[in-house]
Amino acid sequence: MIAAIPSPSAGSFGLGPFEIRGYGIMIALGVLVAVSWGQRRWVEKGGTADHIATIAIWAVPAGLIGSRLYHVATDWQKFRGRWQDVPAVWQGGLGIPGGLAAGVVVGLLVARRQGISMPRVLDALVPTLPVAQAIGRWGNWFNQELFGRPTDLPWGLSIDVDHRPAAHLTVETFHPTFLYEGLWNLALAAILVRVDRRGVLKPGRLVGLWVCGYGLGRLWVESLRIDHASLVAGVRVNIWMSLVAIVIGGAVAVTSRNYRDAA
Repeated sequence: MIAAIPSPSAGSFGLGPFEIRGYGIMIALGVLVAVSWGQRRWVEKGGTADHIATIAIWAVPAGLIGSRLYHVATDWQKFRGRWQDVPAVWQGGLGIPGGLAAGVVVGLLVARRQGISMPRVLDALVPTLPVAQAIGRWGNWFNQELFGRPTDLPWGLSIDVDHRPAAHLTVETFHPTFLYEGLWNLALAAILVRVDRRGVLKPGRLVGLWVCGYGLGRLWVESLRIDHASLVAGVRVNIWMSLVAIVIGGAVAVTSRNYRDAA
């Protein structure tokens, strides 16, 4: 057991004339892992690695833009008076739901233009997405942001005074929600792979299980967070989005059960 999980002393480091930010490194690493694994999974299903490379060229930028737009739309108050910072993704602030939606839609459109099966390529890529999310969440660790409420658990996350909420300046450790969500996503990826191999769902419907699983994980992680967030009826907007994801994703997964193949 350890006293606490330490936070990095800085979120970036210098490399010659360049400033390398840990947040960006983790986002890029998550993308690289997802694309590489996605290529292997698609080749196993009879496709080619070039198909996935072409999809990634379009889907990754679309996902990044969608993530930022979702964050700005749901936390627009933070940008009041500083709209010039909207493109500054290296400062943190990517809304995963928006990025996933934009990336998947654009990816499917590119797959269609390539003349490949959209349901099959979707099943190949879906398990890689929570892995990319799990890696990318470490960017929050570098930025010392989006942590949970105070805790004295052995795995509490140590946060510097400059990054603590005004109401908790004397508290040293908080719930490491980036770690909770990352571990949940890795477990979800393993479940998705197993379900895909068993052929439990109809082609293209694995996405429903992923959306539902992501919503479940995000629901409890979001309930721990204490950072400022937009509210709807007094509830954090991402909690509402998680509930929507659970319902819609669960409905897609349940109604697409391939009973004959699963028997």
